[in-house]
Amino acid sequence: MSAHQTSAEPGQSPIKAAPIKAVLWDFGGVILTSPFEAFRRYEEARGLPRDFLRGVNAVNPHTNAWARFERGEVDAASFGDLFAAEAKALGHDVHGSEVLKLVSGEIRPRMVAALKSVKTRFKIACLTNNMPLGHGPAMAVSPEKAAAVAEVMRLFDIVVESSKVGVRKPEPAFYQRACELLDIQPFEAVFLDDLGINLKPAAAMGMQTIKVEDPDKALADLSRIIGMEFA
Repeated sequence: MSAHQTSAEPGQSPIKAAPIKAVLWDFGGVILTSPFEAFRRYEEARGLPRDFLRGVNAVNPHTNAWARFERGEVDAASFGDLFAAEAKALGHDVHGSEVLKLVSGEIRPRMVAALKSVKTRFKIACLTNNMPLGHGPAMAVSPEKAAAVAEVMRLFDIVVESSKVGVRKPEPAFYQRACELLDIQPFEAVFLDDLGINLKPAAAMGMQTIKVEDPDKALADLSRIIGMEFA
C-alpha cells in the first residue's frame, strides 16, 4: 500500500488520503519500553493494587501533579509531595520521588532501526511528555544512558518536550506546535503513541494514529500506512 492510501474494510476499495509527509513518535512506551512495566513491578513489590500508579495519574488528568510537572509548572520536590497527597487520597502511601525512579525505560533497537529507515523518506519528530528531571528529553538516570538516548534523539528533525513548551499531550496545542515546526498539516502526519488518550486529539485534528502496545504490530501498521517494509 502506498503512502497515498489507508486501509479499508474487506471488499471495499482503499480510502484515498493525503500523502504522508511526516511520522511523529512518542518516546517513552514507543522508542523506549513503557514505564508502566516498571510501575507494575513496583506495585507488586509494594503490595499495591495493579495499576494503582496509573490510577493516581488518571484523577484530574489535566491538573494533577503529573500534568503540572510535565508542563514544567512545579519542580521535582513539589511533585513528590503533591503526588504523595494524591496517592494518600486514594488509600495508599506512595511518595512521588519513588515514582520518578521508574519513568525512564530501555531503548527498543527495532524501533530505532525503523526510525532510521523512515527518516530516509519522511520528516520525523519526537513528541514527548517529559519532566525537568534527569539527563535529556528522556529523563535518563545515568550519563551512560543519556548518551545512548542522545544518539537516538539526534535522528529526529525536531523534538517537542512538554516541560519546555508548557503544553502537553493530549492538549491540541502540543500537536499543532509540532506541525508548525515541521511545516505540515495534521492530515499529512502519522502519530505513534502508547496511550489512547494522546491519540484521540491527534486523530480529531486529522492525523492517522497508531496505538503502540505490541511494537511489532505497531510497525506492521506503520508499514501499511506509509508503504515501507521494516526488518
